[in-house]
Amino acid sequence: MAAVTVGSETRPGSRAVAKYVRSSAYKAREVLDLVRGKSYSEAREILTFSERRISDTIAKCLDSAVANAEHNDELDGEELFVAACYADEGPTLKRWRPRARGRATRIRKRTCHITVVVARYTDEELAAIDARMALKGTGRRSSAAEARRRRVAASRERDAARAEEQEDDQEHAEDDLEALEGDLEDEALEEDFDDETDEAEDEAAASDEQDDDVDDEEDEPVAEDEAVAEDEPVASDAADEGEEKES
Repeated sequence: MAAVTVGSETRPGSRAVAKYVRSSAYKAREVLDLVRGKSYSEAREILTFSERRISDTIAKCLDSAVANAEHNDELDGEELFVAACYADEGPTLKRWRPRARGRATRIRKRTCHITVVVARYTDEELAAIDARMALKGTGRRSSAAEARRRRVAASRERDAARAEEQEDDQEHAEDDLEALEGDLEDEALEEDFDDETDEAEDEAAASDEQDDDVDDEEDEPVAEDEAVAEDEPVASDAADEGEEKES
C-alpha cells in the first residue's frame, strides 16, 4: 500500500500507473486537474462526460486504482477519493515530414506516464459528507449502491437478452435444417415415384411390343394357308385340262 500525503496528513493509498500513453503530459494534466480531490463517484462522472480523448485513459487508470484498493487493501470503493494524480513526460518519438525546397521538419510525438492515487476518507470526513448529503435529501451510500445495482441489473438484462437471441437463432437454424431435410426427403420420394412410373411405363410399352410381335406371328401362317388354298384350284384345273387332251 502506497503512502500519500493529503494536506498535512499521510494516509495509506492505492495507486495505478498507465505508462507510455500516446498523449502529451500537458493534455493529460488539464483533465487531471478536474478530478484531483474529488470522490470516486464524482471523478468518474466528470471523466465520463469529458470531451477530451485522454479522459478515457484516465478513467481506466482510476478504475484500476480503485480495484487495487478494493482487492489488495480491502477498502470500500464508495469511501475513496482521488488523493493525488499527475502526469510525467515519457519518451518522445521523432518523426519527419517533407517541406518546401527539399527541407524537412521534425515532428515530436509526445508520450506520458499517468499516475492516479486513491485514498480513504477519514471517519470525520465521511460523517460530514453523509450529513451534507442528508441535507440535500440524498444519501451517499444509498445512491452509490443503487447506481451499482442498476448497472448490474442492466448488465444482467443485456446478457439474458443476448442469450435469448442466441437460443432463438439456434432454434431457427434447427427449424430451417429440419425443413430442408423434409424438402430433400420429399424430392427424393418424388424422384423415386417418377422412376417407378417410368419403369412401369417402360414395362407396359415392352409388353405391348411383345403382344404386337405375337399377333404378327399368328397372322403370318394364315396368309400362307390362304396362298396354298388359292393355288390348289389352279393345279386341279391343269390336271383336268391334261386328261381332256389325252382323251
